[in-house]
Amino acid sequence: MRLLSQCAIGLAAAWRALVGRDLTMPSNTRRFRPSRPLMLRLINLHEAAGQLAKGTAGTSVQPARALEQAILHALVMCFTDGMPDEIDSGGRRHLAIVALFEEMLAANHDQPLYLAEICTAIGVSERTFRFICQEHLGMGPIRYLWLRRMHLARHALVLADSTKSTVTKIATEFGFWELGRFSVEYRALFGEAPSASLRRPPEDLRKSQNVPIAFADAEFA
Repeated sequence: MRLLSQCAIGLAAAWRALVGRDLTMPSNTRRFRPSRPLMLRLINLHEAAGQLAKGTAGTSVQPARALEQAILHALVMCFTDGMPDEIDSGGRRHLAIVALFEEMLAANHDQPLYLAEICTAIGVSERTFRFICQEHLGMGPIRYLWLRRMHLARHALVLADSTKSTVTKIATEFGFWELGRFSVEYRALFGEAPSASLRRPPEDLRKSQNVPIAFADAEFA
């Protein structure tokens, strides 16, 4: 709780210094759309913070403070980049649909999902769902679900026993029937062949969280 309070104070101070006014909560719900370069910078700084945290022993406070200031600056710039959109009643309905989608993802965290079954379960047309995904995820649902299945396949490959399982078996389990194409796209996304992942020690896997931002981040990478 104390750490959260310190973070809030730091953000408020950075906001006042950079924007020239106090940080206040908007009267209406708003959606902010930072530019791609600003979002990429924030993601990279977040990654750097994780790397720094792993090696904190013997590290001076100076790099940590510099990184903290850089993250605060990037965060403020993301919030102040362009004019925020007011969310009307239609926007609130879209947010409710996104919430249902996230609940469905959480309930099926280790299972592949497909567009038709999602639209049926949520009770929304494919056209509307496509628009909502583009609006909130920055990509269409087919691309998002494909990325999700690729990450699930990678997770399964790394955790599998290479003496008892095969790339073909795991790929087809997650809906990849064109094995040659799967291999090419897998290598392009993860930088190694599926067979190499199957032989990789499980501790080498960096687990992805099955929430929308996780795969949106993959698009920035």
